[in-house]
Amino acid sequence: MNPWFMVGLGWIFIALVMALLWLLQRKTGDAGIVDVAWGMGVGLLTLFFVWGSHEGDLVRRIMLAVLAMVWALRLSGYILWRVWTMPEDGRYQTLKEKWGTAAQSKLFWFYQLQAIGSLLFALPILIAAQGTAPLGVFDFLGIGIWLTAIVGELIADWQLARFRAQIESKGQVCREGLWYYSRHPNYFFEWLHWWAYVGLAMAAPWGWLTILGPLLMLHFILNVTGIPPTEEQALKSRGDAYREYQRTTNAFFPWPPETKQVTV
Repeated sequence: MNPWFMVGLGWIFIALVMALLWLLQRKTGDAGIVDVAWGMGVGLLTLFFVWGSHEGDLVRRIMLAVLAMVWALRLSGYILWRVWTMPEDGRYQTLKEKWGTAAQSKLFWFYQLQAIGSLLFALPILIAAQGTAPLGVFDFLGIGIWLTAIVGELIADWQLARFRAQIESKGQVCREGLWYYSRHPNYFFEWLHWWAYVGLAMAAPWGWLTILGPLLMLHFILNVTGIPPTEEQALKSRGDAYREYQRTTNAFFPWPPETKQVTV
């Protein structure tokens, strides 16, 4: 199937899904459902792209489908649990307050931007699926990166959930485990995960373009939907405790606090 045709169909599909979810959040009052759909959208688009890339190596395509869907199910499942069991994410509460009476119309376009985001982050997998060579060194390197990233993110999420479950932790800052070395280890491992598809795409035509995936993800995490709104909300809820955490601990790249070098 023509890759451009698949991209067009994929965009129509994910845009419709996001429009339906926008209607759902109007009824539930919780806009955080978009975070569930973003990751699962990447996973579903991956299945479509892998299925349509008939000329690509079958083993590589199966591997891509498995890796992307395991990632999507883990991420979306974790966020869905948070949406069900916790109040609406403070980021969306802040946006609604900021947008006032225009909140719902702006949320609609925000959801559509998330649809484009899902499509963009599925494109490296579409490129990788075009590779016709059997799995090689770069592919196994990519798989190793994927395993490291998924395990790291699982540990970070578990450590944070365990901390939040303790009554005495209310209003405090998690500095346990990976959170001792980075204020956002979950974001770091999420970013690392996108390098896996770069390795798996090396045998594909234009495979080098997949490096745009982790670069784009880094931009979003550092400057747009990741660290800035998360830290703004953390400062509101934890105040001076979080300011001290900012002063002593790197935002993104893990590094011992006592030898802090990076201020990203």
